[in-house]
Amino acid sequence: MSKLKSVKLTPPFIALLLAIGLFLLGGIIRPGFVNTDQAINIVRLAAFLGIIAAGQTLVILSGGEGIDLSIGAVVTLAAILTFRINAGQNELVPLALIVALAAGTVIGLLNGLGVALLKVPPLVMTLGMAGVVQGLVLAITQGILAGDTAPMMGKYISSPLIIGIPGVIFIWIFLAVLMWLLLERSTYGKQLFGIGVNRTTSRLSGVRVPLVVIVTYSISGLLAAFGGFMLLGFTQTVFLNLGGPYLFPSVAAVVVGGTALAGGKGSYWGTMAGALVLTLITSLLTAMQLPEAFKQITLGVILLVLISVYGRQRGLRQ
Repeated sequence: MSKLKSVKLTPPFIALLLAIGLFLLGGIIRPGFVNTDQAINIVRLAAFLGIIAAGQTLVILSGGEGIDLSIGAVVTLAAILTFRINAGQNELVPLALIVALAAGTVIGLLNGLGVALLKVPPLVMTLGMAGVVQGLVLAITQGILAGDTAPMMGKYISSPLIIGIPGVIFIWIFLAVLMWLLLERSTYGKQLFGIGVNRTTSRLSGVRVPLVVIVTYSISGLLAAFGGFMLLGFTQTVFLNLGGPYLFPSVAAVVVGGTALAGGKGSYWGTMAGALVLTLITSLLTAMQLPEAFKQITLGVILLVLISVYGRQRGLRQ
């Protein structure tokens, strides 16, 4: 007699099923929505959010009520630095990328030092840093966004690269593998989950909690900067609030993917599925020709509902 094995519905799997369901729903709302080109476009748009939300995933996993509110500002700064440094020249793209990543890492490092050593609450520290970065952007640009985007960025990031699939999708997949190795196959990953569950126990077990927190926020800044670099390749231009619209969805994608806001439980695969869900919701609302205000309200309601659901799993840990 054969035994039926039950399938465990994990949050990432549920989010993925929801994404598939939303995609099929799009075919009902707007005929012609369900096709290969549209599917590729949805994944391409989700990739930018997924890349930006990668660092947010690490910060939330670290617990301690951690959420990085400086991500949007770092995305904008990185895009502007890249825009000004490469000045439309392909040979300057590597230099622009290095400078952008370095700037993001330094901002993340300062966030980590403030949270881990000065004991500033993460929301306060990262919100304050966001203000500093926005001021830095104004100081650098003086309100004038001079520069240009190198042709190779558009070619290798947003344009079809192999069998009609844009380069950003391959980069997103590569990042996902790196994130899996980081979280599941490294000492840092084990320690990150540990401090997310209980920082006191981790400290007594020999984990250097402040160092893990500092590294986490530094990586978050680096990944946000990389997201800004990638986003510039898609938009081909910059403006003073380029990264702002990605701050709220970066948190929502992590939550939708099942990462507990208390920390210590979650995965980047879930964040990827969450990014797909949010991108599909936005696309469906656009297909329904709803105003931008209603889109933001809908995303806000989704996040609030999910926060209430996951927040009851366990209280926030110190």
